[in-house]
Amino acid sequence: MRAEVTFIGNATTLLRLGDFTLLTDPAFGAAGSRVPLGWGMWTKRVRDPALDALEGAEPDAVVLSHLHGDHFDGAARQRLDPALPILTTPQAERRLRKRFRDVRGLPTWESDEWTRGDQRLRVTAVPGRHGPGVADRLLPDVMGSVIELQTGGAGRPETRLRLYVTGDTLYRPGLAEIPRRFGEIDAMLIHLGGTRVLGLLVTMDDRQGAELTHLIHPGRTIPIHFDDYRVMKSPLNRFLDRARREGLTGVQPIARGGTVELPLRIP
Repeated sequence: MRAEVTFIGNATTLLRLGDFTLLTDPAFGAAGSRVPLGWGMWTKRVRDPALDALEGAEPDAVVLSHLHGDHFDGAARQRLDPALPILTTPQAERRLRKRFRDVRGLPTWESDEWTRGDQRLRVTAVPGRHGPGVADRLLPDVMGSVIELQTGGAGRPETRLRLYVTGDTLYRPGLAEIPRRFGEIDAMLIHLGGTRVLGLLVTMDDRQGAELTHLIHPGRTIPIHFDDYRVMKSPLNRFLDRARREGLTGVQPIARGGTVELPLRIP
């Protein structure tokens, strides 16, 4: 059995988890393309996605944290099969279902799952907050995801991997509810970048990223979403430097187009 993540760019990853394949937050536009952020605002992509790494991949579903142009762009809408299942927020479901026939909006703490042989993959929506204070109401609803791979069938299932994908949330102490509900988190894909819109921080910078890593205490932390668009102001090296200063272990950068193994539990 394998469990691995391939980094395409920004928040787009390909997750190969046992017999299942998931695509997260697909944004396929080239460097120089512009994407809308809402309320008449735009940002420009500055780095190309590693689309070659998607060749031959056949995702079972898309996990979409929220409907922003840097997470689901026009190029992805054209490329993806309209029949491909998409798990996202109820708000995004309402906007996508005209084109995509199998969009499933998950309220917080609700799950969807697939079974294949003796393997089961469950995706649970967990809390996220894109903006500070009342500004959050002007931004799309966002969800994190806890993705669990289990083996053994319905009789005596064993969790082999528990992966937390943060989505574009800011740090807040209430996210401690995630490990309280789920227990040990084996790996975390953390969305960073310190994105600022009209001066407001709307994704975690290095300080908030370190705080969340302390809070969740995953076995492995893989940073993504940090340098693809002009609105990102906190580069990856700031987070890596802070993680070293604060003694955070298990932080593992991933190269664009590269693949990193995820830590499977031994049954």
